[in-house]
Amino acid sequence: MDQAHLPDSILIVDFGSQVTQLIARRVREAGVYSEIAPYTMAEEAFARMKPKGVILSGSPASVPDEGSPRAPAALFEAGIPILGICYGQQVMTQQLGGEVRPGHETGEGGEFGRAYLTVTEPCALFDGLWEVGERHQVWMSHGDKVTQFAPGFDIVATSDGAPVAVIADEARRFYGIQFHPEVVHTPDGAKLIANFTRHVCGLAGDWTMAEFRATKIAEIRAQVGDGKVICGLSGGVDSAVAAVLIHEAIGEQLTCVFVDHGLMRQGEAEQVVSLFKGSYNIPLVHRDVEELFLSGLAGVTDPEAKRKLIGKTFIDVFEEEAKAIGGADFLAQGTLYPDVIESVSFTGGPSVTIKSHHNVGGLPERMNMQLVEPLRELFKDEVRELGRELGLPEAFVGRHPFPGPGLAIRIPGEVTKERCDILRKADAIYLEEIRNAGLYDAIWQAFAVLLPVKTVGVMGDARTYDNVCGLRAVTSTDGMTADVYPFDAGFLTNVATRIVNEVRGINRVVYDYTSKPPGTIEWE
Repeated sequence: MDQAHLPDSILIVDFGSQVTQLIARRVREAGVYSEIAPYTMAEEAFARMKPKGVILSGSPASVPDEGSPRAPAALFEAGIPILGICYGQQVMTQQLGGEVRPGHETGEGGEFGRAYLTVTEPCALFDGLWEVGERHQVWMSHGDKVTQFAPGFDIVATSDGAPVAVIADEARRFYGIQFHPEVVHTPDGAKLIANFTRHVCGLAGDWTMAEFRATKIAEIRAQVGDGKVICGLSGGVDSAVAAVLIHEAIGEQLTCVFVDHGLMRQGEAEQVVSLFKGSYNIPLVHRDVEELFLSGLAGVTDPEAKRKLIGKTFIDVFEEEAKAIGGADFLAQGTLYPDVIESVSFTGGPSVTIKSHHNVGGLPERMNMQLVEPLRELFKDEVRELGRELGLPEAFVGRHPFPGPGLAIRIPGEVTKERCDILRKADAIYLEEIRNAGLYDAIWQAFAVLLPVKTVGVMGDARTYDNVCGLRAVTSTDGMTADVYPFDAGFLTNVATRIVNEVRGINRVVYDYTSKPPGTIEWE
């Protein structure tokens, strides 16, 4: 991003925690702009951003281990406030002259889950929130611990499992906390982060989504220059918001391509074409390539193979359209942060991949267009907020998430046109009943799954041997974690009755009660 367009900001140094992006969310909720940089690129980001404060994230690593991540020394020498969270507290302690030891060496176990700390001294982080002598619930997740804090620091809060739960060097405005304020399980966590950004760092807290819009428009213009951009519309909110934002930045340099791959929900293709051709003056190419995708998926049953094949075929189609419009330099996508964090590691190297996403890990290396991904740092609810800022219709902005690979990952096993048609009808009935019950906006995502299982049933006096349909509905705020939606039995019974009666090819309906984790929201 062009330095001239950067607002006052907080730099978040990522040491590999799965919840680092939640820190950014809390900072933004406090009305302050933030960016995340892997620790390997933190010095470069620090020089570019000139932030007013730094937050050091947690990590799966262990500070005492040889080769474990470190923060650039320049951060501690810049004279600006620093907040270290969990591993961030430990690495700051180690680098500034203190001591961190593994839990197994101290003879004590770690602290995992809900814990209570006691405030022992006043601290700027606690101003107006916590008083000396009070006990407060926090969320811990650590095995190592600080056994000797660095010179200049004082202990300001303790817990049973972490005598050095919070440390502070008020002179340098350095703070280290062993717990995780970014997660909802620390009830006052967001307020603590707001205290750091606004009270300690002195930021006004007046950054808004309108500012994000302006900074991203400037960033897109700087990246694209006079180049041409193709944006793939998937039918979902993410790609639509990305397209409208990019069009606002570069106008006619953008061409949108809607790839109708035959894996969409019922009536979705018509809705997308109507919205973009009817409401926005954005060039739109509608490619009906159902046969191409389904023939490619024939016989493919492995979920990762499906995703990668769909990703490759998407790029094939985009490259054809790029040539048709005289060449395109960039491919725009609605990639969000949950897609990124589930697909790659914070170091950019090998990691435990939960699943690859068609627009992240599934892209073929031969792709010869550069990527434009303006939503890459946002969660779904933030994308919706941006969509409203851009004037997209509420009915479209509020739609449930829909994966790029579409129904292919809601049909475990082989994907065929017949199975897609069966699933489309069942899914439409399910969503219709959810809307009729006034529950659509209370649910993060709801959909049907066609299982690779057949069961015996009885319809009339005849024996049936047909498919099983699974129903899924979850609540969430960011897609990183999710809880099952607690429908009452009468609602589920009604939906099951309609699906079995109205959808030929399904004779049994089940409901998925699994949360995320341990499951993912989608089945594949």
